[in-house]
Amino acid sequence: MDTSKCKALLCAIEEGTMAQAAEKLGYTPSGISRMIVALENETGFPLLYRGREGVVPTAECEALLPSMRELLFQEERYRQTASAICGLNQGTITVGIAHYGVYFKPLTELMVEFHELYPNIRFQVVEDISSELAAALKEHRIDLCIISKRSELLRWVPLLQDEILVMLSPRHPLAKLSAVPLACLNEENYIYIHADKESDNSLCLERNHIRLNNKFASVNDDTFALTMVESGLGIAMLNGVIAQKLQGDVVFRPLEPAQYVEIGIATHALAEVSPLVQKFVSLVEDKLLK
Repeated sequence: MDTSKCKALLCAIEEGTMAQAAEKLGYTPSGISRMIVALENETGFPLLYRGREGVVPTAECEALLPSMRELLFQEERYRQTASAICGLNQGTITVGIAHYGVYFKPLTELMVEFHELYPNIRFQVVEDISSELAAALKEHRIDLCIISKRSELLRWVPLLQDEILVMLSPRHPLAKLSAVPLACLNEENYIYIHADKESDNSLCLERNHIRLNNKFASVNDDTFALTMVESGLGIAMLNGVIAQKLQGDVVFRPLEPAQYVEIGIATHALAEVSPLVQKFVSLVEDKLLK
């Protein structure tokens, strides 16, 4: 199978349109379209639904995606291993990081350090919530990620226990408390961050059987949530490592009882990844665990 056709298909699905996939991969839209049509002819059935707003995979395509990603992963692993044998050390490392700003600078510094040692490598960085990154890791779309722990992770190195906090206007009555009882979340206008995804917040609510009665707003940005809390529109809940980087007229309080998530480094088993990824994982773990 021509893996370039698989790359074209996966890119079109991830980007949402042929045009965006063509721009990312350096082809014309018609070139991308011909590659995917050729792949469909080889496979024997349609792989995409095509519409005015873009493309989405068919059910049959969804069933093939894990195999395609595994094929591309093994191709990249083969290429990196061959390069290492030749002493070239080249390839691409994809790093995922959740919205934990405290790790942005250390991770960037490690990428700079690694690039100085191996100037022929390239990095791709994906920022998302932990559950999405864990799924991407499982599908070999990411080589290493810094996230909160998920049960399906393959290899896990813990970094810290992070406390979930409530973000309040300093004028809110609950701001006078040293800790906010979990039951109070049912009684307040709640600013839900990443409401449509499995986030640390949603897992905390689910774990404690909290059903929010007043979902005042749903946002996907921590800073936007802060501005709404500042304005007195409601309260929000977020990770302590995120709170460290937010600045505004708000206060943070722990929950009662206290709630924690474990943040760490997730990878595949080192025996299953390329030599280049092994070296980068070792560098990251060595530096971040100090």
